[in-house]
Amino acid sequence: MRERLLILSLIFFQFIGAQKISSVEDNIRDIYVKSLTEGKSYSWLEHLSKNIGGRLSGSLNAQRAIDWIKDELNNITALDSVWLQPVMVPKWVRGTFEYANIESSPGNTINVNVCSLGGSIATPTGGIRANVVEVESIEELESLGKKNINGKIVFFNRPMQSGLVNTFKAYDGGLGQQYIGAAHAAKYGALAVLFRSMNLRLDDHPHTGEMSYGSLPISKRIPAASISTNDSELLSSMISLNPHLRFFLRQDCKNYPEVKSYNVIGQIKGTEFPDKIIFIGAHLDSWDLGEGAHDNGAGVVQSMEATRLLNIINYKPKNTLRVVLFMNEENGGRGAKVYSESVSKKREKHLMVLESDSGAFSPRGFIFDTNDKYFERILKWKPFFEPYYIHLFRRGEIGANLRLLKKDALVLSGLKTDSQRYFIHHHSEIDTFEAINKRELELGAATMAALIFLTDHIGFE
Repeated sequence: MRERLLILSLIFFQFIGAQKISSVEDNIRDIYVKSLTEGKSYSWLEHLSKNIGGRLSGSLNAQRAIDWIKDELNNITALDSVWLQPVMVPKWVRGTFEYANIESSPGNTINVNVCSLGGSIATPTGGIRANVVEVESIEELESLGKKNINGKIVFFNRPMQSGLVNTFKAYDGGLGQQYIGAAHAAKYGALAVLFRSMNLRLDDHPHTGEMSYGSLPISKRIPAASISTNDSELLSSMISLNPHLRFFLRQDCKNYPEVKSYNVIGQIKGTEFPDKIIFIGAHLDSWDLGEGAHDNGAGVVQSMEATRLLNIINYKPKNTLRVVLFMNEENGGRGAKVYSESVSKKREKHLMVLESDSGAFSPRGFIFDTNDKYFERILKWKPFFEPYYIHLFRRGEIGANLRLLKKDALVLSGLKTDSQRYFIHHHSEIDTFEAINKRELELGAATMAALIFLTDHIGFE
C-alpha cells in the first residue's frame, strides 16, 4: 500500500511539474505570436525614425523623443507610473555640412566624403589645407614625432579587422584611437586629424562617433573628422604616389554649455516582491546623421514592446518591472550614470538589468555578466528558446553604461543579434528606418520579453 502511494505521489508531482513546464512554454509561445501578429514595435520605430529622426543629446529632436516616449508609455495600461529623471548633458551641434577634397596638384582636386566627429571643434572659417601624414596607430604617430607631424593633417588609416566574426570586437579595436587620437596628434603640432570610418564595408558614407581632447586646453585643440572607407582607400593610394599632396577640410561644428535633458522611466509594481526590480531598457539618444533606427531606436521600441507584450498576455509580474530609456549614451553616458547613482542612493535591488543595443537584426541570444550560480540557473532556460532559434547564452562584459549597475544587480544582460550588417549603418546617414526588417525587430522584442518573463516567473534563487 505504501509503495502504491509513493508511486502515485511521484506520478502526481511529475504531472504537476509537466504542467508547469507546459504553462511556461505556452506563455513564451504567446509572447512570440503576439509580437509577430499584433506587435507595435515596427510602427513605433517608424514614428521615432521618420517623425522625429536623429536624437543627439541636447537637441530639439531628443526632447521630442522624450515627450513621445513618455506619452506612449502612459498608453500601456499595465504601467503604474511613468516619470522623467533629469540629466545634464553635453550639447554639440554639427552645423552645416562638412566639405573636404584632395589636391594632387594646384587646381586639381577630388572631393571626398567626411563628417565631423562628435565633440570636435570647427576649422577656421576658410578651412585647413595642408600636407598629410598617414599612420595606422597612435604608437606610429608618436614614433614620427613633432618633426614629421608639425603643420600637417594626420590621417589614421586603421581598418576594422575583417577576420573577426564578432564585429563588435573589430569595432572596439579601432575605437580607442578615434577617441583620443586628436589629443595625441595636437601635442605634435598637427593641424587636424582624419580617421578611417569605422565600417567593414567599402562605401561612401562616413561614420561619426565620440571623441575627446582629454585635458588639452581649448587653444590647443584641433578639428577631427571621419573619412569614408572608399575615400580612405583613395587617399592612401594617392599619398603613396604623391607624398606631397594636400588635403582640404572645412567644418563648423560647435560645443555649447550643458543643457537639461531626461531619462524616461515607466514601471509596473510587483504583486509579490515590489522591492525587487527587473530592468529592461536602452538608450534613446542617437547621432544626428541618420534616423537612429538601428542605433538605438530599435532598442527603445523593443524595450517598450516587451513590456506591452507581457501585458497583453495578461501576465502580472511578481517583481517590479521597470522600463528605463536613458539619455546620452553616445557622447557621455550621463543618463546611465544618473540612474545608477539614484539606484545606489535608494539602495534599490535589481534582479536583472537587460539592455538592447545591437540593432534590429535577428536575435541570437544573450550575453550575461553574473556569477556561476546565477548563470547555471539561466542556462537551464535555453530549451525554452530553442524553438525560436535562440541559442547564444554566454558570459561576458556588458556595455560600459550598464556596468555602472553591477554592484546593484544580480545579473547584467544584453540582447545579442546577428551583427554582420550592424556596422554598415552604425553612426551613419544610412541608419534609417528603411534598413529595418519588421520580423527581425519583432523577434528581438519577443526574445527580450521571454527572458524577462522567465526571470520574474522562475527566478534565480
